[in-house]
Amino acid sequence: MEKITEKLLLEKGSPKSKKLEDIKTLNLSNLGLKCADLPVKLLSRLWSLESWDLSGNRLQEMPKNLELPKLRRLDLSDNQMEDVTPLECLCSLEELKMEDNLYVTVSDNYKLMTLLPNLRSYNGKDITTTANHVRFVFTENLKTRMVAVWEKSFSLPDPFTEQKLSVLEKDFVNAACREVKYGPSSVSDFTKWKVATMAREYLHSLMAPKKETPKKTCGVSTPVKRKHQTPALTDSQTSLTPLKKPRSDPSAPPAEDSLRKSSLRLRNQALTGGVPLSPAMRRSRPSTPTRASAEKAAARKPCNVRTMKIVAAGGARGQRGENTSDDAIKKSCGRTQPVHLQPLHVLQCHSKQDNSEDFSTQLWACAFQPQQDSSAGSRLVATCGGDSVCVIDCEAGMVMKKYKVPGEEFFTLAWSTVLMSRGGGATAQTCSILAAGGKRGLVKLIHPKYNVAYGEFRASRKALSVLRFNHRRGNFLFTGSYDNKIILWDIGGVDSSYNFKVVQLLALESSATPLHICLPPAGADAHLLAACEDGLHCYNTQLSPSSATKRSREVEITFPVYEEEDKDHDYHTVDGLSFLTDDIVASKNFTHGRIYLWSWNRTRSQRPGKSGRLRAAVLAELRWVNTDIPYLAVNTCPGRAYVVCGDNEGRLWTYHVTHIQKDRFQTGTAIEPTEVLQWPAPVCKGLGKVEGPSINSVAMDPDLQYLVALSDKNMVVVWKRIASS
Repeated sequence: MEKITEKLLLEKGSPKSKKLEDIKTLNLSNLGLKCADLPVKLLSRLWSLESWDLSGNRLQEMPKNLELPKLRRLDLSDNQMEDVTPLECLCSLEELKMEDNLYVTVSDNYKLMTLLPNLRSYNGKDITTTANHVRFVFTENLKTRMVAVWEKSFSLPDPFTEQKLSVLEKDFVNAACREVKYGPSSVSDFTKWKVATMAREYLHSLMAPKKETPKKTCGVSTPVKRKHQTPALTDSQTSLTPLKKPRSDPSAPPAEDSLRKSSLRLRNQALTGGVPLSPAMRRSRPSTPTRASAEKAAARKPCNVRTMKIVAAGGARGQRGENTSDDAIKKSCGRTQPVHLQPLHVLQCHSKQDNSEDFSTQLWACAFQPQQDSSAGSRLVATCGGDSVCVIDCEAGMVMKKYKVPGEEFFTLAWSTVLMSRGGGATAQTCSILAAGGKRGLVKLIHPKYNVAYGEFRASRKALSVLRFNHRRGNFLFTGSYDNKIILWDIGGVDSSYNFKVVQLLALESSATPLHICLPPAGADAHLLAACEDGLHCYNTQLSPSSATKRSREVEITFPVYEEEDKDHDYHTVDGLSFLTDDIVASKNFTHGRIYLWSWNRTRSQRPGKSGRLRAAVLAELRWVNTDIPYLAVNTCPGRAYVVCGDNEGRLWTYHVTHIQKDRFQTGTAIEPTEVLQWPAPVCKGLGKVEGPSINSVAMDPDLQYLVALSDKNMVVVWKRIASS
């Protein structure tokens, strides 16, 4: 018996009518429908249909050749969609929902943007900017490369026959798909599909008027190439696939033979998944790779970025402080109101070999891209873990760029702004760059706007633990490594060919691995704070011709908890550090269960004793969870006066610091969190609800519109600020 009949359509449609041609809205959700259950001839009578709900069915694809000229909205959520190309016939679609379709990949999303020229809303998000980039800029670059393949190796047969054309078409399409490399690995399937389509169309266009090409009633035409106000780039320079300098490093060990990230993780391996760290590597001098010498990364399989369904919005509030706030903190942080956050996306985008079942890759660092244009709408955040670095659009929940280095294990990243010269006497322009590093001791330099990894240099023989740019001098980069060194580099700017030069300026000796580096926001570039496995150290970083380029720590900053240490408890490891204001610092001592807020100015105004130690001028203690899981980093949002730290159960402890009482610290009572955001409990098809993992790192944009949390189970959680009720 047929599931879809004219009677059923009239019952499920509106407005109520006796004619299918009058129906504008149709709800066929949760009927267990498959593609074979949708009769094309009958459904094509719905000439006036504008909105169609097919959610909650078992559709693997839509039927081909549907004629629904007025259909604007389609809901295919919670199906089993595998092939999105049949949707091309619904060329009037403006809004499409495809959530909870496990097999829909990033490449499928790109296909939809080109197949549906009017699509502007996808899964409830405005994708106009991204879609136009894919339809025009991305497609134009693919076409340029495809035409280059033709001109290099092919020509029309003479004399022309259908058999020769068939052979030529097959050879040309295969060659174009093989040789055209453009875009991150996550969209390589889309790239091959689009190149194959354009190659066939291009070949047939060359045959005119010998062979007419059928006109398509719906599709995206390639516009005339527009002039861009950007530096001139060669064909190889515009590649979305990150470029890397050819390098031979026989000392680099396979990932499976590497050690854990640190001794602390080793002591807790029963509780956490290990993170590799390489042994000593062959010494190499910093090099200056040019774009001409860079090699394109090999084509990889499409990245299966899983977006998990959130079924529980965390938000259990903690106890709040009274309204009488500490005067110093209130003056520094302002009178902002607490914000309200809700989980928006859970992404699984750093999987080993793009395996969607990977829940072991630990994610370590994330940072929001500095906004040069305050009117910019979308917020981009960079994340790293495993062998990849991702740039994610928080609002859309999409991986915009992905940089992958097989065999690498990325532990840290940092954004900065440097000058790019354009040549010909033109004024240099600023550009945002991303630096990333990990177990190989190499710093990778990436220009995300043009999707180019333009160079690398060796910063250490051992793994890199932390990167930090100087916020006043964007070309100054500090690197911390597992050989207990902090190095200051001048990476300079870049020219239009991405030539750059790296110079070592300063070497700071540490007695243990540096985990976090902070530079005081105000004042001259004279000090650096380093949170290390054996304490918090302060260094003099003032540069002058007469100053030594190799230095030891100036002082150590101590905390009250040190007095409670015994043979079973060592609280010296500082695994969280971030400035909240120009003066107030938030720091966390491993296993202490407290977050300190202390004054940088009052601390350094003291006179250090013979031991070279200063006692931190603590303003308040924030209560945090008791756990022996290390490296759960603290972060701050100065613009909203917030301190945030994740825990070992996937929760986020948030503190709005304007609600701190004066006398709380004197009485020894820790301040309760403003709100504890519960783990959003995402559901993974086939695996059920995912339990709360450890939150290794947290980042917030300056106005706290978005918060991003990274877990030790290969999950990126995006939270969004919502309006107060």
